[in-house]
Amino acid sequence: MGQIMKMKTITPNLLLGVALALTAFAPIVANGATTRLDARSGSKMRLEGTSTIHDWQVESPLILGYLEVGPNFPLEPGQSVTPGKVEAKGEASVVVKSLRSIKDDGRPYDDKMDDKMYHMMSYTNYPKIVYRLTELTLKEAPKDKDAPYVFDSKGDLAIAGVTNSIAMPVSVLPLPGGRVKISGNIGIKMSDYKIEPANILVAKTGNDVKIKFDWVVGQKKPAAETK
Repeated sequence: MGQIMKMKTITPNLLLGVALALTAFAPIVANGATTRLDARSGSKMRLEGTSTIHDWQVESPLILGYLEVGPNFPLEPGQSVTPGKVEAKGEASVVVKSLRSIKDDGRPYDDKMDDKMYHMMSYTNYPKIVYRLTELTLKEAPKDKDAPYVFDSKGDLAIAGVTNSIAMPVSVLPLPGGRVKISGNIGIKMSDYKIEPANILVAKTGNDVKIKFDWVVGQKKPAAETK
């Protein structure tokens, strides 16, 4: 005769215990959800460098991409958050040909400089500058609700087909309407991306370049209800 297996009787107490366990687990799942933020208008990236005659600067008014963040990322002004690592990943990109040389007062500088810059960055093969975020850590919360949150970030920056890992501080400022402005700057060398300093017009560019940016992202608005 085979061994007869006895089934446990399902009692009300057992059902109550399972229900309580699921209830306790549910907030953990909900709180672990990520929020997607997509690029919005109001962004700007600026490159600044030197030459044998004068300093130069170029700007793009558009930064594309997205950011996916965990629950410890501030989405509202004055939001209470705990310093530490934040679940985050994302990608930001700038089309090379959207960059334009400008004078100190913001007026266009010279189309020939723009064309030389595009070719220096091999824009036909690599039409975008791309940054991929790999790590984000909140250093400190702001002293008041109008001040930015300060983060340390790590990621990979790809220019002209060369990718390097970079680390830089960034500030995060929640804005009205579900938007967030992320700002930062970092110094790089052209040679690290196999871009040789070159003669542009009558000047020779220096090797050091500073990247500055303000990237505005936000949650998608829900579709308007049809009446």
